[in-house]
Amino acid sequence: MIDSRTIDRIMDAANIVDVVSEFVTLKKSGANYKGLCPFHNDRTPSFSVSPARGIYKCFSCGKAGNAANFIMEHEQMTYPEALKWLAKKYNIEVEERELTPEERRQETERESIFIVNEWAAGYFNDNLLNDPDGQAIGLAYFRSRGFRDDIIAKFRLGYALSRRDALLDTARKKGYNEEYLVTSGLCVKRDDGSLYDRFSGRVIFPWIGVGGKVTAFGGRLLDARTKGVAQKYVNSPDSVVYHKDHELYGIYQAKKAMSKEDCVFMVEGYTDVISMHQCGIENVVANSGTALSVHQIRLLHRFTQNVVLLYDGDEAGIHAALRGTDMMLAEGMNIKVLLLPDGDDPDSFARKHTANDFREYIASHQTDFIEFKTQVMLKGVTDPVKRAEAISSIVKSISEVKDPIIRATYVKDCSQRTGIAEQTLINQMNKFIRSGREEKARQVEREKAREERETPVTPKTESKAGPPAAARVTLQIEQLLVQMVFRHGSEMAFRGLDGGGGETFDLTVAEYIYYDLQEDGLQLHDGVCQGILEEAVTLVQEGETNLLDHFTRHPDPAVSKLASALGEESYQLSESMRVKMEEERLRAQVEHLLLDYRLDILKNRMNAIRIEYAAAGSDERRVQLLDEVKKLQEMRSVIAKRLGKSIII
Repeated sequence: MIDSRTIDRIMDAANIVDVVSEFVTLKKSGANYKGLCPFHNDRTPSFSVSPARGIYKCFSCGKAGNAANFIMEHEQMTYPEALKWLAKKYNIEVEERELTPEERRQETERESIFIVNEWAAGYFNDNLLNDPDGQAIGLAYFRSRGFRDDIIAKFRLGYALSRRDALLDTARKKGYNEEYLVTSGLCVKRDDGSLYDRFSGRVIFPWIGVGGKVTAFGGRLLDARTKGVAQKYVNSPDSVVYHKDHELYGIYQAKKAMSKEDCVFMVEGYTDVISMHQCGIENVVANSGTALSVHQIRLLHRFTQNVVLLYDGDEAGIHAALRGTDMMLAEGMNIKVLLLPDGDDPDSFARKHTANDFREYIASHQTDFIEFKTQVMLKGVTDPVKRAEAISSIVKSISEVKDPIIRATYVKDCSQRTGIAEQTLINQMNKFIRSGREEKARQVEREKAREERETPVTPKTESKAGPPAAARVTLQIEQLLVQMVFRHGSEMAFRGLDGGGGETFDLTVAEYIYYDLQEDGLQLHDGVCQGILEEAVTLVQEGETNLLDHFTRHPDPAVSKLASALGEESYQLSESMRVKMEEERLRAQVEHLLLDYRLDILKNRMNAIRIEYAAAGSDERRVQLLDEVKKLQEMRSVIAKRLGKSIII
């Protein structure tokens, strides 16, 4: 675990504009910077970065945080991984304390597999460049594909020696645990317990995850054995660090280009990706011949929503272009298709053309996916039933498009191409949309039922407000209270309060909220909010005046993200217009929020009583519940009067 002093050094060094600019194009806007949000489909710049406060916030989707939070969200890293990423960027040596036995047990398998994979990638690459067999077989193969040295280094290509225990023996001598050689997929265990190398005699293509770590390997046979062999390629099996339907080959090398170009080319194979990079086109990834999963689509969507499916023009290429596309449309992706000339795949086409020639060909030959599907599925089809099935399939794809204007445009175009009345197509599309919604609703119910079956029943604990109400209190008011703490928690807004014994005392906003809730035995239901409130009270009593700065730099990512989201104004004021909130107005707002909070608790408790009353098995219990309702109504009327509201009872 990284010690707190090192974390402070990392966060002090991290320049939020510098960090975010690696992934987002930012433009100066007053004291801040603005750009398109990388976390949602942002058409107008709603993503703001504040260098003075070291935070980012999207005023459209609400994503917010500091430099570490951004790396966690954008690169799908854990908090320690994000800190190490920042430390490496700013040349800070990371000092980690010794893990406890429990922490070590939890981290060992994942980290050990990453360590073994990293070593193996270096081992394979060294074989390729320095071993006689590696040079004669592996390097000769890559040279025959025209791969330059810089491209071989960029993709960390390698070669596995043909001896079935070459990697195993070397790993043992280096002291690597055999258990992780097996769980990583580098070695395979026979029935008799002995091990052998999975990739022996193959050229190696390491899979590098979006965070830059080696997650798996692909190996390809080179000699005559490939003829008639079903497994020309062998990939690592699933592990705790690699799931094939979560990964995309080339994503690490492509991510910056995808963000910059706002587009990604999807190809099938390793060499397609590598050849296009060598050609000068870097925004390209491969799904390795399988239909895209929702995990892979969402991974791409973090960088761009525009996808060009780039396949060879034979029947297999056409089939590949049609796989998984409805799921991509449902996830809000814009899809175009480009089929290359017969006899060419992206690998061979890239080797024949410059980047400019390739891009010009793409621009002039790519086709919108719905238009492509219409052309392919209706070509030469005369049978009325088969034609109806094809049109239905096209309309099903259109129904997955989220934008209603784009849907309407597609329907109109489809009507003109097929000769089917537009209203008929609309009716069919609406059936698909309703069916999809119903299926999603059923899926939610199934998930809910599964969770209820799997969730253990815990005994309820009583409180003054009652647990059912506390369990359902909306998060909105709690976050408004915490927002007050972030912005004004250290301000002494409650002066001359009566202590009950003739003495008076002063309280800050944070202290007043905490003690006011405590007086009624209440605490914020959300654990993060309650923890912030308690910590804020301690900080102001120790003399801390800038609570927002403290919490936006908090080591707990959940806390820093919440502080960044709630601490930032939804609009920007110039420094001259920013004035301290008057004590009287601030005090009134805090008191109003606390009353709203109590009113919400009462409302939820009364709703819970109504449910319990309907299910009560005895008249005695019903009388008790009615008495409680009466008391709650009286309390509610008092609170409503203080709030200046009228409530119909």
